[in-house]
Amino acid sequence: MKCVNCGGTMKAVTGTHRYTESGLSSVTLVGVVVRTCPDCGEREISIPRVETLHKMIARAIIKSPSALTPEEIRYLRKWLGYASADFALVMGVRPETVSRWENKEAAFPMAPTADKLLRVLVATREPVDKYPIDLLKTPTKAKAEPLRLRAPDWKRAVS
Repeated sequence: MKCVNCGGTMKAVTGTHRYTESGLSSVTLVGVVVRTCPDCGEREISIPRVETLHKMIARAIIKSPSALTPEEIRYLRKWLGYASADFALVMGVRPETVSRWENKEAAFPMAPTADKLLRVLVATREPVDKYPIDLLKTPTKAKAEPLRLRAPDWKRAVS
């Protein structure tokens, strides 16, 4: 493989890489292919199945018994696919609160109930490209109708 920087031949070895590109300072990948150019020092990492890797990182974060850090909150929000303002709607807080949760210098920890809610969201959802955020913006004024389901496949029964 040729170096994109100087055109030299890259040398590949299996090694470790501190994965700060994820936004987390505490993640190290072990057993990844690291290519280095001996001529200019250019370095590139081959990370297979990035989506699976990110899902595994999210799962590891929510299984940790310690309170979520600002880096972890930001990572999980982005993994879920939410912009910060939309994430605030989902969590039931103001956008400023999300900003404080994600800011290391703010020292504004997430409340235990919000911490649990975020962990449950990550545990039960997949990342989304589109989401019905408009449903959260305005409270519904429509009267709730009874839900009728037909056995055995539990499809909605037509009234």
